[in-house]
Formats: sequence, C-alpha cells, structure tokens
Amino acid sequence: SCLQTSLSIWGWGSLGVVLFLITFGPFAIFYFAFYILCFVGGGFVVTLLFGKNNSEKYLEQCEHSFLPCTSVGIPKCIEEMKREARPIKIDRRLTGANIIDEPLQQVIQFSLRDYVQYWYYTLSDDESFLLEIRQALQYALVQFSARSKETDWQPYFTTRLVDDFGTHLRVFRKAQQRIAEKGDQMKDQAEELVDTFFEVEVEMEKEVCRDLVCTSPKDEEGFLRDLCEVLLYILLPPGDFQNKIMRYFVREILSRGILLPLINQLSDPDYINQYVIWMIRDSNCNYEAFMNIIKLSDNIGELEAVKDKASEELQYLRSLDTAGDDINTIKNQINSLLYVIKVCDSRIQRLQSGKEIDTVKLAANFGKLCTVPLDHILVDNVALQFFMDYMQQTGGQAHLFFWMTVEGYRVTAQQQLEVLQSRQRDGKHQTNQTKGLLRAAAVGVYEQYLSEKASPRVNIDDNLVAKLAETLNHEDPTPEIFDDIQRKVYELMLRDERFYPSFKQNVLYVRMLAELDMLKDPSFRGSDDGEGESFNGSPTSSINLSLDDLSNVPSDETVQLHAYISDTGVCNDHGKTYALYAITVHRRNANSEETWKTYRRYSDFHDFHMRITEQFENLANILKLPGKKTFNNMDREFLEKRKKDLNAYLQLLLNPEMMKASPALAHYVYDFLENKAYSKGKGDFARKMDTFVNPLRNSMRNVSNAVKSLPDSLAEGMTKMSDNMGKMSERLGQDIKQSFFKVPPLIQKTYSDPDHCRVAATIDDSVDDNIPLRVMLLLMDEVFDLKERNQWLRRNIKNLLQQLIRATYGDTINRKIVDHVDWMTSPEQVADAVKRFRDAFWPSGILAETVPRRDKAIRMRTRVAGKTKLLEIMPDELKHIIGAETTRKGILRVFEMFQHTQLNKRMVYVFLERFLETLFPQNKFHELFNKLHSRSKQMQRYKQRLRSTQAPSLQK
Repeated sequence: SCLQTSLSIWGWGSLGVVLFLITFGPFAIFYFAFYILCFVGGGFVVTLLFGKNNSEKYLEQCEHSFLPCTSVGIPKCIEEMKREARPIKIDRRLTGANIIDEPLQQVIQFSLRDYVQYWYYTLSDDESFLLEIRQALQYALVQFSARSKETDWQPYFTTRLVDDFGTHLRVFRKAQQRIAEKGDQMKDQAEELVDTFFEVEVEMEKEVCRDLVCTSPKDEEGFLRDLCEVLLYILLPPGDFQNKIMRYFVREILSRGILLPLINQLSDPDYINQYVIWMIRDSNCNYEAFMNIIKLSDNIGELEAVKDKASEELQYLRSLDTAGDDINTIKNQINSLLYVIKVCDSRIQRLQSGKEIDTVKLAANFGKLCTVPLDHILVDNVALQFFMDYMQQTGGQAHLFFWMTVEGYRVTAQQQLEVLQSRQRDGKHQTNQTKGLLRAAAVGVYEQYLSEKASPRVNIDDNLVAKLAETLNHEDPTPEIFDDIQRKVYELMLRDERFYPSFKQNVLYVRMLAELDMLKDPSFRGSDDGEGESFNGSPTSSINLSLDDLSNVPSDETVQLHAYISDTGVCNDHGKTYALYAITVHRRNANSEETWKTYRRYSDFHDFHMRITEQFENLANILKLPGKKTFNNMDREFLEKRKKDLNAYLQLLLNPEMMKASPALAHYVYDFLENKAYSKGKGDFARKMDTFVNPLRNSMRNVSNAVKSLPDSLAEGMTKMSDNMGKMSERLGQDIKQSFFKVPPLIQKTYSDPDHCRVAATIDDSVDDNIPLRVMLLLMDEVFDLKERNQWLRRNIKNLLQQLIRATYGDTINRKIVDHVDWMTSPEQVADAVKRFRDAFWPSGILAETVPRRDKAIRMRTRVAGKTKLLEIMPDELKHIIGAETTRKGILRVFEMFQHTQLNKRMVYVFLERFLETLFPQNKFHELFNKLHSRSKQMQRYKQRLRSTQAPSLQK
C-alpha cells in the first residue's frame, strides 16, 4: 500500500509540472522566481523607511526632554579655540646659582628639541604639552638641587667611593685566582672571568648581584626605567606623576636618552684607556717599560697590532733615501723595529703553542742564581719578608725576630741616651726615669727570647746568656748590651744549613729575586721542532740566552767580558740636552761569542758607581769616576776627554783580578752593560730614608746659620723654631727606621676572612678616622694584595705612611681633604661638570652623532700604550718597598680590570647606587636595589646552595 501511495504522489506531481510547462511555457519558472524576489525586496524597503522616520521622531523627543540647550556652549568653545594662545611664563631658576642654571636650561632645551619636538610637531602645533614636560623636569631638578645642598658629601667621596672601588678590585682579584686554579681548560677566558666575577660578588655581597643588569641589555634598560620612575615619584608633585603619558615621556628621555648612553661611554674599555693616556700625557713613554709590556702580554691581539704597526714603520724607513749622518739613525731605528717584531713573534708563538712558562718556577730549577748576601737581606725590606716567611716555615723565626728586636732596641736606646744627654746639658735631670725605661726594654728582650721561660727560645751559648743576665742585674743597660749575642745569632743564621744556606735553594728565594727585579725573562726552549727560540737585549743579535746569562754571576771562568766606549754624541730630548756614550760590549765563552751596543749617560755611570761602591766598600779607594762639570760640559773637547776617562774606568772595572776579588760585582756590571734602558737604583731602604730626612735637617742648619745675623729678639724666636724643626726631623728619621724593625708577635694577629666580606669590614679601627692613611692603606691592600702576604710588611707600610703623613701634613690633612670635597661640590665645579656634559652630548648645540667604534688594531695599541704609561709612572721607591714583581702585577691587575665592559658597568652602577643612597637616605634605596636585582641568576643559585647546605644541619 505504501508503494502504491508513493507512486501516486510522483505521478500526480509529474503530471502537474508537465501541464504547467505546456500552459505557461519553458521560462515560466524564471518569471515566478523574479516576482517573488521583487516582493521580498519591496517589503524590506518599506520597512526601512518607516523605521527611519519613527526613529528620528523619537530621538527628537528625547533631546528636548533630557539634554540641555547647546546653542550657547558650542559657540563659546569655538570662540576660545580661535583665540591666540597666551605665553606661559616659566621660572628659569633651578639651583639658585646662575652659573649652574644657564647650562642646565640649555641641556633641558636640547633634550626636548632632539627627543620630543622633532616628532611632536608632526602631530600638533599646541605647545602646552611641551611646556608641561619642561615644567616637570625643572621641578624635579629643583627638588634634586635642594636635596644635594642638604647632603654631606664628604663620607661619600672619602669613604664609600673608595670602599666600593676596593671591593670591586678585591672581587676581580678573587675571580682571577679562581680562574688560575681551574687551569687552562676553558674555551673563552673572558666570558669565564665575567661569570666567575659575579659568583664572587654574590658571595661577598650576600644580598645582591648585578649580573643581569651588566650582561643583558634588555634587563639593563628595564632597570634604568624602574629607577627613573622611582626618582620621578620622589621628585615630581603627585599630580604630574599621575599623568602617565608625561611620566613615560620623561622616563624614556632620562633612561634611554641620557643615562644609558652615559653609562655605556663610561664603561667602554677603549674610552677608559684613552682617558688614562690623557691623564698621564706629560709622561714620556719609556722603551724598557714598553718592552716589558710586550714580553708580559698574554693577549695575541695586542701583540699582532704592535707587530703590524712596527712592520708598517719598517717599510716606511726602508723606503727612505738617506745619506750621511741620517743613515746611522735610520739603521738604529730599523734594528729596533726588527727587535720589536722578533719579540712579538716569539711571544705569539709561545702563547699559541700553549707552552707559557712561569719565570719563577723555571728559575727554581736552575742551579745558579744571583747570590744576595744575608746582611743585605736583613736590611732590605722586600728581601726580609721572604726570609721571614722561610724562617717561620723552618721554626727559626725566634732567631730572626731576636736579631730584629735588638736592632730596634739599639736605635731606641741611642735615641733615649741622646735625649738624656741634651737634657743634662740644659740642667734638667731625668736620669733615673730614662735608665728605668731602658732597663725595662732590655729585660723584656731577655725574657722574650733568652730566658728559660721563653717559647720559642733562642738557642745560643749559655755562657753568653749568663753573662748578659749578670750585666742586666748589676749594670745600667747600654745600646750595645746585646751585640755579642746578636753577632752569634747572625753567624748561626748564616752558617746553619737549616737557615740561610737552605733558603738559597728554596722557591721563596727565587721569588725574592723576582721581587728585587733580579730575574730576567727566560728563553723559550724545547719547541716541538727541536729549535729553541730566544731573544735578548740586542736588536742585531740572535744568540740563545739562558735565564741568568746577563743577570747572574757566571761560575765558568772562561766567560770573558770586554767593553769600551766607541762613540759619543749630544742628544736633545724635549728641550733637555745631554751627552750619550755608545758602549760596545763583547762577551765570549767556550761555545759562543756575541757583540752588542748599549747607550749610557754620565748620570747612569754616576749612579752605577754609587751603587757598587756602596755594596763593595773596598772599591771606593780603587775606582775613581771622572768628576762632574757644570758649565761647557757639551764641548767636543770635554766630551772626548770624558770618553777617555770613562774608558779607563771601564777597563779597570773589567779587570779579571777585580772581578775575582769581588765575585758578586759581575751581576752589577752585566746589568749595567746590558742593552736596555738603565734602571737607576736607590740603594737600600735606610739610605732612601736618609735622603728623605737629610734635606730637612740641612735646611734647619742653614736656618740656624742665618739666624746669627738677625736682631736678638727675632733670632731667639727663629732659633727655637729651628731647634723644634730639627728635633722633628731627627724623630722622623728614627721613627721610620724603628718602624721597619718592629718585630711581629710570634702568633700573628687574626684578620677577618677577606674572601667573603667587603673592604670596609676589614679596615683597622686605628686608621678609620685618618682619611689619607685609610685611603692609601686600603688601595695598597687591594692593588698589591698586601693582606695575603706577610703581615709584618703591611704593618711596616702602615707605620711608614703614618710617619710620612704626620711629617708632611700633620693633623691638617683631614681638613684639607674636607675642604677639597667642598670645592668639588661647589657651584663652580658643578657648573663646569654640567658644561662638559652639555658639550659632550651637544657639541656646538647639535646632538652628537654616535662615534663609530675604532678599529680593533688601534684599540689594541691603545691598550699597550696605556699599560706602558701606567708602568712607567710607578716610582722606583715603591718597587723597593713592596717589590718590583708585586708592583708590576698590581698595576697590570688594575689595568686588566678595566678591560671588561660588563665589569666596568658593575662599578658604574655601584657608584650610582651609593650616590642615590647618600642623596636620599630616608627612601630606603638599599632595599629597593636589592629588589630590583632579585631576579639575578647568580643570586638564585647562591640561595639554592645556601638552602642545600643548611638542610642537613636542620635535619640533625
């Protein structure tokens, strides 16, 4: 039935379609669809028109019912907009000092012009927004100026700044030590050094680490934005700070337009190197210092840059067409350049081969070294500290300390007796008191070193000790009371195999020679191809030299040395005219022969003569140096005569019999004749101190003689002043000598661990109030690493600095430093700093273009020049006090610290943070900086290590 029904439906439907097509035709379907579409469209149009009319009527009713009349307000607004903008008056006063306000206003104007106006005027001509920004900046500067005037800057410049620099240097030194302990397995030493630096920083600071700010540009920009926003919150009024648009504009100008470029410039190593060279521009480059830098350089880029420049100069000199006297000068210059190129090639090959060797370790394996007598060691400050360390290792420190204590006792006793005699001549009697003090000092020495209770006790002949005890009980002590026992102790230290003889075989002895600058750079031997490589002081020779060929006494008697002055000449160096003598040196032994030339002035001969006659007193009666001549000392006849006399002096000096009589003399002779710039010696430390005190004493004598011709009343006053000054000079000389013979206690003072604390935490309380002493001692501690060495040396340097400060400035130096800080923060100096900032960023009123980065070779040569300048300005006196090697390493360490941009940024940010903490002490900037640096990866790792180390203890 269902099938029949469906068939009927399809049948009727088909029949209807057929009938429709037959009746209306085949296009009836299209017409039908079109009619339906027209019907629907017409209905939609009618509905739209009807709705629009009804909506307009309804809105009109609402407007009249709810909105006020606008026929008055709109015309007024239009009229107000058509009026001309009235000028807004801005108060141009910022700091209260016109000399500061004028350049500051120019800085504000230039900043708005170059950072805002150039794009703002493309959007609008209305200047009200610009004026509001200017008013906000000026208000902030006024508040900043008011805070600055209320701040005491003296602690910041004299304490915090120095402490932060010392801490930065300490962190760098510790990072270098860790790198050295790891060895040479690292791929990128610079990157490893930066990472290690910030590891040490977080261990020392414990609360903060600045690695992200210094190594990530994105984090650095975010840090500066946050910091500027905090400053704007403090300095701006609340209404202006709530204006986000203006606040963001000012923040970006300060952070990215001013602070970021300034910090980048101050952190650029090349900029710092140029600034160092500019600061010591008056110092002439020294050839010996330059060659030392080349030989010590561990940077292949530096060596290649110097080599390329030397090759360029060499090609230029070879292209010159010269004749006559100029050709000799050109040849000497070519030889010097060839020598520089050879040294650079040798150093580069050594670094690339990975066969860098430690001079001290290599020298320790050599059998023959320069011999320094024990009596010289005991009076030389640098040598004594190494001998003291060795004696403490062998248990013989009591003997050495006893010898030094007796030296100090003798000086003190002589001084007290001289004072006693002068008082007796003046009719004053204090004999018993002075003798009592001397007896107490003598008994103290006896009890500490010679009595049966002494620990450790000096082992010496009991008869001498008993005789001394008898003398102390029945006689008044004299300065010479300990001389016999001291002589025995000296002989014991000299002869006993445990002490001085073994010390000469110890590595400490080699390090002592290095500090005394008596070790030369060893030759590089043992290359893979079997050919050794070496260089010496002669630009024209290529002879292999051993470690001590020129610096040590030869034990082989077949070595012969001949020298004569072959030529003389007159030189003019920066306006100074002097004679120069060319010495031709021949050195011959069983296997080789070599020849070189060296150049010396008469002053070099004179200093050399003073040194050898001081060391070998018997030579003073044999060797006679030609005398000086003040006038007409550049005449040709006089120079020839002096040449003849100096030749006779050299031949007598090089006589084999003379060398055999004084074997140690050979070292001084070889050092003098070596082809290098002569380093003038100053003798031992006592003679240096005498040269410091004697001029003062002599001037007092001149004053006393001149007083005799004055009226009686005036003469009496001048005499008293002269006597006082003379006594002061005597006390200074005695105090300085005593300070270097103060004996350290047998148990050294315990210092706080410098590895995990800031510099300020380890400064002695006794020097904290003395600003110059504190600054100098702190810098010497960190630059030359004195705290890690013998504490006796550090204490003696502290005593010496105290004596010098007291003698030169007295108690007024603190006041002078405070006055200098006031001068630095005076309106004149602040205005000068603002002007320099303005001229640096906007020279001639135009925004400075980004300076293109200088070529790498130029930057490398600038590094070499900067190191050479720093090494050259170091006084010889400093080398004699703390050692040549220590001085050289300390200076190069400071220079190397400034060669890393990330580390320089860290130091700049530390200075900036301390500056803001000083300027805004009530705003808890210290906590703020800790939060800003809290995302540091090093800080997070440090906290994890702390938690991991504390967890086991908590479980227990």
